Parts: sequence; structure tokens; C-alpha cells
Amino acid sequence: VAKKELDESSPYSFVAKEGKSMMTLKEVPIGSTVTIKKVCATGPLKRRIVDMGLTKGTPVTVRRVAPLGDPLEVTVRSYELSLRKADAQNILVE
Repeated sequence: VAKKELDESSPYSFVAKEGKSMMTLKEVPIGSTVTIKKVCATGPLKRRIVDMGLTKGTPVTVRRVAPLGDPLEVTVRSYELSLRKADAQNILVE
């Protein structure tokens, strides 16, 4: 993953200890497989994301994006999951 200029005021800006920049699941290109590093949501949203199987260390493949850009379809734990981009913005991946 290429390093990006990150806005430190954004809750989604995060640089891993190894120096690799992370991105959100929303930013992952179609066909790419990434690993979840952190779920940044809180409260009921975090609970819903985790209940869908999107937990730290889980590999996720972005399969396709709807014609208007929302939702996106991912493969996680051998099943297909449609996820809103607003929810995908809360998942840091590497």
C-alpha cells in the first residue's frame, strides 16, 4: 500500500507502526484482498460490523460495487456481504 498524505485531524487517518499507511475498506479497489486491522466504529455500529464477521485479522475481498457506488460487495469468511460505504469507512485495512 502506497503511503498517502494523511490529514491527522481525521479519525480515519492512521499509519501503522511498521510505517505502512492504512486505508479504509471503502477505498480498496475491486478485486483486491485486504486484512482488517481495526474497526473504528463505536456503539451499535461497531457491534453490527463485528456481528457480520468483520473482525481484526480477517481477510476481505472486494468483489464489486453497485452502479451508483453504494453498496459494495465483499467476500468475508466464505460468504458474500453487501456493505454500505458509510459502514466501510469505519474499517481500517492493510
